Amino acid sequence: MTSTRQTFSDKWFKNPDLAFAETCREGSHIFNWIVERNGWADSLGLRAALRHRKRVLDAGCGNGRVTALLRKYSSGEKTEIVGIDLVAAPVAAENLKEEKNVSFFTKDLLGDLNGLGRFDLVYCQEVLHHTANPRQAFKNLCSLLDPDDGMIAIYVYKQKAPMREYADDFVRDRIAQLPYEEAMKVCRQITELGRSLTETMCKVRIPSIDILGIEEGEYDVQRFLYHFFMKCFWNPDLSFEDNAVINYDWYHPQLCSRHTVEEVREWFREEGLEVIHENVDHYGITMHGKRNG
Repeated sequence: MTSTRQTFSDKWFKNPDLAFAETCREGSHIFNWIVERNGWADSLGLRAALRHRKRVLDAGCGNGRVTALLRKYSSGEKTEIVGIDLVAAPVAAENLKEEKNVSFFTKDLLGDLNGLGRFDLVYCQEVLHHTANPRQAFKNLCSLLDPDDGMIAIYVYKQKAPMREYADDFVRDRIAQLPYEEAMKVCRQITELGRSLTETMCKVRIPSIDILGIEEGEYDVQRFLYHFFMKCFWNPDLSFEDNAVINYDWYHPQLCSRHTVEEVREWFREEGLEVIHENVDHYGITMHGKRNG
């Protein structure tokens, strides 16, 4: 069976530019998704959030796309940005080789993080749920927070509607053993479904179905299927292949835990952090916590 480590090695080394430009492009779907769920609203809010940060850690930086975003909106070279990743630190380092006061290290969030120093902001989003022990990885990152004013901002997958959970696990179980190219054949088919549904531009009015976790409302048909039945990602601002890799990112990793809001709040309480921001959507939980030094 392909390991989660191999999944992400294949993902980033074969697609070093994945979503990089769109993440940093102000007003893009990806840019807006990041800043809005973190409560920063827009570029001005992001810049304000980073203005007084001296050391920022991007934990699980992948190809460095969010590292670049943090660099762009921080206080220039006065802010030191550090990125760590289990497999992709060399990819990120190459992508940001022209940036100053940015460094990358190959680190396991469940391993020894000594030597990195303290940070007044730790950003770890779309990462913890891909570790063997998300709670311990969170604890390790909290140990890096500045004791006076350190803040951690995380995003983890939440438990979804039951049919969505079933379909996601069904696909994941069947492609786990497949090498990259074979798994991508499946993900390209799923991507074509997402594109076809999006291009219908149809909306449906759906009643509440409590047993399936379906909320009453009007939905775009692609979003209805995506919310409640299966992930079939499609973003028209990305290439078809990039969309397929994003679906691969969801279906191929074997380590892919899902969490409840109450569980994540307890993580923060146990680390003595005050929750200062919380956002829950159909897919995940964004939470910020702060030291009260």
